Amino acid sequence: MAALTETGAPALLDLREVRAPDLEPLLTEEVSVWRSLLDWDFQPSADLVRRFVDIRALNGFALTSGRELIGYSYFVLEESKGLVGDLYVRQQFRCAAYEDRLLEAAVDQMSRLSRIQRVEAQLMHLPDSLERPVPFLRNLTRHRRDLMALDCAGIARLPQGRVAGDYRIEPWSRRMQEPAARVIAAAYADHIDSNINDQYRTVAGARRFLLNVVQYPGCGTFFQPGSWLAVDTATGELAGISLASLVAPEVGHITQICIVPEARGRGLGYELLRQTLDGLAARGCHKVSLTVTAANREAITLYERTGFRVMHSFAAYVWEGFR
Repeated sequence: MAALTETGAPALLDLREVRAPDLEPLLTEEVSVWRSLLDWDFQPSADLVRRFVDIRALNGFALTSGRELIGYSYFVLEESKGLVGDLYVRQQFRCAAYEDRLLEAAVDQMSRLSRIQRVEAQLMHLPDSLERPVPFLRNLTRHRRDLMALDCAGIARLPQGRVAGDYRIEPWSRRMQEPAARVIAAAYADHIDSNINDQYRTVAGARRFLLNVVQYPGCGTFFQPGSWLAVDTATGELAGISLASLVAPEVGHITQICIVPEARGRGLGYELLRQTLDGLAARGCHKVSLTVTAANREAITLYERTGFRVMHSFAAYVWEGFR
């Protein structure tokens, strides 16, 4: 581990020089914080961090004080985009200066790569993320995101929706992953969320998004019995999707719900949401959460109508124009 600098300030270290056991106290604390603040089980994500650190395959930085690791951040590179995957500073050392140091190091390293045109970050437990000055401020756009939650006790009282037109709701199937990618790209064309996550802008990007949701634990463990499809019975084309995951043994999370433009206003969003909630309640979940952009008033109106309430707000960061 790196030693203190001459001024006594913590030192930055390339994350590939860190061993997984050095991260253990920090990751253990982070798992506890995710559970207490958000009701999420961060353990599967922490296990992935350990695994990639062990094989020296995780890009990022550690912040060290003497021989103690007090914070870390990591990032991933995806074609012309970089993504800050996580940033955490231990509670006894937490301050904006240390968090900014890790964030600046990650964004700076990505911005120096000629192919990187854009960097995204959604750090749900970063304090005051909506107001605080952050590194590379002149390149930054920030959007408010809300984590909304619903007590499952009221799900059984939600009435079955009336769907206008010839549509059927059917269970998720892996064979529909490609049509689902096309639905996402169509649903988010010219939508504010495509400014936050550029994967929504293309079918190829939506395909990567679905792969991450279905196979990796960043948004929990994919829960197929709570994931549904809306199909246009006249054409056989997919018109909407609702995907669910488990972020803790008794906490569900809706990772995606969207409808293609031509099928909106027919009650499909509500009915997909209701069936997803039914599936999560049947699994034994006592709480369901989702995230939504605060400017997306149409979606928020639907969620509030079914009983969701805001429990936490945070910023989605997008940096562009480095050159």
